[in-house]
Amino acid sequence: MSASESCNDNSCNLPDVTNEPHSGPNATLNWVGMSEIELPVHMLTGKGKEIQTVASVQAYVNLIDPESKGIHMSRLYLAVDQILSDNTITPDLLHTVVEQFANSQDGKSDSAYLECRFNFFERRDSLISDNTGWKSYPVRAISSLRQGELTTELSIEVPYSSTCPCSAALARDIIQQGFQTKFGDSGQIDASLVHQWLGTTEGISATPHSQRSIAQVRVKLTDQVKDMPISRLIDQIEDALSTPVQAAVKREDEQEFARLNAANLMFCEDAARRVQAALESDNTLEDFWIRVNHMESLHPHDAVAIVTKGLKDGYRDDPREFPH
Repeated sequence: MSASESCNDNSCNLPDVTNEPHSGPNATLNWVGMSEIELPVHMLTGKGKEIQTVASVQAYVNLIDPESKGIHMSRLYLAVDQILSDNTITPDLLHTVVEQFANSQDGKSDSAYLECRFNFFERRDSLISDNTGWKSYPVRAISSLRQGELTTELSIEVPYSSTCPCSAALARDIIQQGFQTKFGDSGQIDASLVHQWLGTTEGISATPHSQRSIAQVRVKLTDQVKDMPISRLIDQIEDALSTPVQAAVKREDEQEFARLNAANLMFCEDAARRVQAALESDNTLEDFWIRVNHMESLHPHDAVAIVTKGLKDGYRDDPREFPH
């Protein structure tokens, strides 16, 4: 905790060293505040149901008075506790918090930053069976106030399955070779024998490699967005990729999952372009940054592709995960 604490209304006679000049060199500071504040937050799912989850919060303001010893740090915590934890998160609510951050500092600050990290839980439908299961998506909700401009961002991680197109082609080649060996010298092929053979391990003698993959997406919302579009963003990403990981799975769901993987063979480049196309058509997004990670089953390293919307002064072309 910083030495810069404010007195409350009932104890204003207590000493407040925040208002005293500091003895070191005069300088402004980019950000001062707290991280890893734990508190409950409320979110709405895509079906309008409210959920509560635990968030890890970062709260910062800048220090523009070079002679000030420090900020009133407790006021940041009180704003987070009194505003954020008692209301459903929306862009306007996040804006209220960061404005309160700056206004609470008695002219020492004119910029503020708020970040909430939490797991967003939602029931998702199974592919075929009449079941649903809980899925968890890591989310960051960010609001900032800089030079009088308020912005809202969302970052989310969506898991999916990716099957390698090259591996699929090589597997088909092995199956074709097996077919030639089994039936190549036959004058007339009996369809029932071929059908039976294809159902054996000899018939399907090779399978392509696939792996669990992660799409990391960061978006900047336009001012017209009034709700946190987490569910809608998940739907956009999962629909674009077509192979979302599943929660409740019966055999018919697993078979459909296998079919979808075969119908959506993807290099990481393909996956990134699919998500890019989905977000490009969304006029509620001012900017976006996409990174897809294929955790290779063939290699001990990952295959990665990154793409941005490319607005001037927008998100940096940065390979790091979720760059600021």
